[in-house]
Amino acid sequence: MSLLLEATNVLAAGVPQPVSNAPGELTSKVNTVLGIAAWAGTAAGVLGVLITGTMMAVSLKRGESSEHMSRLGMVLGGCVLVATAGPLVGFVFN
Repeated sequence: MSLLLEATNVLAAGVPQPVSNAPGELTSKVNTVLGIAAWAGTAAGVLGVLITGTMMAVSLKRGESSEHMSRLGMVLGGCVLVATAGPLVGFVFN
């Protein structure tokens, strides 16, 4: 175990830590665009869950069976991806 720890310390010793040199005006515009994209992704996820739920209710009323649970799983997976994208990128780059 100590060999692995020692190898990690040696390999991680030379990792550069770049400094952000982006202009303030550019940073604020990029943050605005990313905020709008995050809002749109969240709205699309909520809309996807509502549409899938509506389709499940209509199919149940008609007596049809289909793969709504897999569709709901994909929608919820997308919601998780959108919700965790910001924190994951922040963890990797900060």
